[in-house]
Amino acid sequence: MSHGDESGYGDDAVRTDDPYSTIGGTRQTRTRLPDGEGDGYGTSRRPARKPRSLVTVVGVVVLLLAAIAFANMGGGDRNDNGDGSGGSGSKPDSSSTAATGTKPVTGKNGTIPSGFAHDEQGAQSAASNYAVALGSVGMFKADTRRSIVQATHDPAVVENLLAAMAKAYSPNFFKNVGLNEDGTTPSGLTFVSRTIPVGAKVIEQSGDTATVEVWCTGLVGMAGQGSTKPVTATWFTLSEKLKWVGGDWRIESSSQKEGPTPVNGDNRASTADEIAGAVEGYGGFTYAR
Repeated sequence: MSHGDESGYGDDAVRTDDPYSTIGGTRQTRTRLPDGEGDGYGTSRRPARKPRSLVTVVGVVVLLLAAIAFANMGGGDRNDNGDGSGGSGSKPDSSSTAATGTKPVTGKNGTIPSGFAHDEQGAQSAASNYAVALGSVGMFKADTRRSIVQATHDPAVVENLLAAMAKAYSPNFFKNVGLNEDGTTPSGLTFVSRTIPVGAKVIEQSGDTATVEVWCTGLVGMAGQGSTKPVTATWFTLSEKLKWVGGDWRIESSSQKEGPTPVNGDNRASTADEIAGAVEGYGGFTYAR
């Protein structure tokens, strides 16, 4: 989706002028494609990072519109130190990327994992799984959006958040991301919106509250022959303020910023049909820390 500096959908979440959602960074990368055959999207070589297009901005915002809406309502804190890293910037120890050995939860609230442990590990798992849900295609449909928000957020903030989102998901917004004005996907195309957590860490935790940062990569765009908005990858960090409510962790507020963003490799860009087939053929995961 797309929006601006905690007031709408853009600045923060957009890469500033190298920005991303209410929620952004500064690193440029180039992807070199082989000469000759096209990439399936009508170009023979991907340009070296144009100014942020609306689709990219919208994509990152989509990955957590919840954060944008909260920012609009003044409910989301933003830690934007400009370096794409979260927290105090201290060096991670060897355990920061190690698995805890705790198995993923087996409970479900609708289609969303639930029943997380009331500790740091549980908070990280909850934040990671909620990031996936809030960055999914389901957020573009009113009925599934409601169920996702209800399953991931503190009941005290749900209705105000949904009201803000109802305004954000307008016919013009849908049109700008390549969907029909009613939010449906054009015939012959596949709309892609996925968030994939890369790592998580607890910034602070005390009793029934916790703040967790989740470093993510995401995919957003249209896959299929004739797509004018190809699927692109984004990198961003989500900060979720969690509260222990009704025996589980729920989001009180959230924010997002761009990065850390790695340098792209020289992988050949897949064709539109290859991307569509992968999205339809590969499912997601339940995340545990």
